[in-house]
Amino acid sequence: MTYDVAVIGAGPGGFDAAVESARYGLKVALVEKRDLGGTCLNRGCIPTKLWLGATSAIEELRNQSRLKVASGEVAVDFAALQNRVQKHLAGTRKAMAAQLGELGIDLHQGEGNLSEPGKVLVRGEDGETVLGYKNLVIATGSRPTFFPGLEPDGDCVLDSDMFLDQKTMPASLIVVGAGFIGLEMAQVAHRFGAKITVIDAMDRVAPLEDPEVSQALGAIFKRWKWDIRLSQRVAGCATVDGRAELTLDSREKLTADKILVAVGRGPVTDNIGLRKAGVELQFGKAVVNEFLEAAPNVYAIGDANGHIQLAHAASHQAHYVAARMAGRMEGPYVPGPVPSVLYGSPEVMRVGQTETDAFLQDYDTTETSKAMLAANPMAQAHAATQGFVKVIWSAGKVVGVTAVGHDVSRLCTAATLIVAQGWREVDIHSIMFAHPSLDEALLTALRAERTRVC
Repeated sequence: MTYDVAVIGAGPGGFDAAVESARYGLKVALVEKRDLGGTCLNRGCIPTKLWLGATSAIEELRNQSRLKVASGEVAVDFAALQNRVQKHLAGTRKAMAAQLGELGIDLHQGEGNLSEPGKVLVRGEDGETVLGYKNLVIATGSRPTFFPGLEPDGDCVLDSDMFLDQKTMPASLIVVGAGFIGLEMAQVAHRFGAKITVIDAMDRVAPLEDPEVSQALGAIFKRWKWDIRLSQRVAGCATVDGRAELTLDSREKLTADKILVAVGRGPVTDNIGLRKAGVELQFGKAVVNEFLEAAPNVYAIGDANGHIQLAHAASHQAHYVAARMAGRMEGPYVPGPVPSVLYGSPEVMRVGQTETDAFLQDYDTTETSKAMLAANPMAQAHAATQGFVKVIWSAGKVVGVTAVGHDVSRLCTAATLIVAQGWREVDIHSIMFAHPSLDEALLTALRAERTRVC
């Protein structure tokens, strides 16, 4: 059968591309070799957030106990939590499958390979099926990547997928990589009482964020008595006598119950015949033009094109591509400001340009204004007052917002709209901010005195 659209990969990008294309009246085939929902649903964002949500009361109680206004203990049954996670994931996959059926989308379970231009060969449990297509969407996602010597062994050295599949939480954990994945999982282990060591070759945690954000996170982790080792390289790690053993370049050895290797993710684009469709790959990423085309009538979205590794970015690209294939979109893809969040407590929220980005683009007019969370009543109410909200201005217009602290992910959508609309001082009171609310920290930052970046 020949389809208007064939989509390889049923993660957030691929699933949305299939659904939106069907809603435009196109005949769609969706190919997935594992589970609907991809990494985000099954082995990433959603399981991690269920962990963080279930253990959030532990951190809340610790904060209130520190002020001597509460005491007690929150005990989370890890086995029950893991069971709940699996039930939620299964229910979500079932709902997704039902939606595909309602829209008339043909789901082909198996591994997709481009056998020749215009055709996808699907190898599944029931044999091989050849699908013809007029348009193809590559949405194959990403997988963990490793430096030599850091490969997981599935025993005591784990990648993020393996870490989420654990039956028990370790009493001690070494995290290699101080990015968002490693820090979110380390927070969960910390809440269960694990001794945490974090190692990174960079000179700060969350190295892609504002240096002040990294400093604030580091101060909180130090208060938690985490062992943070920065500017240090790992020579190797292995399971030795039932324990995880990590060797630094200095030859110092560290041991723990488990090691989590979270040094990055790379696109899944190998061994599926993309070059046969005319797709050029650079470092595994499909090279796309301004219309997200990797070849004539072939689109690559999400992690496959490597522009930004976020589920909502993949979904946003999917909506554009579906509209373009349906003849409803002619112009180039314009993402607008892309929000990102480190979840937990503390959280990090960023949208638009960082202070450094703005300064490099226009050093003459870049300014910042800031509000400390200690002055916010909701941060005080939750006894979590460390952190701040920072607004980045360029030529008198808001070009970025970043925040670190308790629950700052709540500011994400408001901040995205403010950056997208390019607010100026005159716009600050164009909407009403509720009181008391964490949103007021954003309002305070917008109104605060600005400091010239130099």
